[in-house]
Amino acid sequence: MTTKAQRQHLIRELLASREIGSQAQLVGLLGERSVEVTQATVSRDLDEMGVAKMRTAGRTVYAVPEADAPETLPENTLRRVFGDWVLEVRWSQNIVVLSTPPGSAHVVASAIDRSDFDGVIGTVAGDDTLLIVAVEELGGAAVAGRCRELADL
Repeated sequence: MTTKAQRQHLIRELLASREIGSQAQLVGLLGERSVEVTQATVSRDLDEMGVAKMRTAGRTVYAVPEADAPETLPENTLRRVFGDWVLEVRWSQNIVVLSTPPGSAHVVASAIDRSDFDGVIGTVAGDDTLLIVAVEELGGAAVAGRCRELADL
C-alpha cells in the first residue's frame, strides 16, 4: 500500500520527467508503477500539491509550480545559522553529532538539508541534538571539520 506522501512524491517525479496532459493519463502511469488510485484521488492530490495546467507547444500539460522547486541556501546564511546555533561538534565514523540550544536542532538540520553541503546524505534532528550522516568516502571527520569551520569553533 502506497502512502499519500509516497504517491504525491511519485506524481511529482512523473510530472517532472514527462508531459502529462490528463488525470486519466496520470492514473494510468501510476497504475504501471503498481499504485492503484482513482481519478478523484489524483484530482485531490494535484490540488493539494498546487499543480496547475500550462500550455506548451499547443497542448496543455500539468506542471508543478516553481515555488515547489527547492532553493539552495546561500553559504553566508548557512554560516550564520551555524554560528548562532551550533554549540559543539562531535563525530564517529560517518556520523556527525551537533549540539544546539534546546529547541534549535531542527533549524540547523533544515539549513543543512537546503544547502549544498558536500558529503551529507541526510540529517535527523531532535530537540537539542542533530545527527548528520556523511557519505562513507568523505567520512564524519571531514564533515565535522566543515561544521566546526562554519560554526567558528
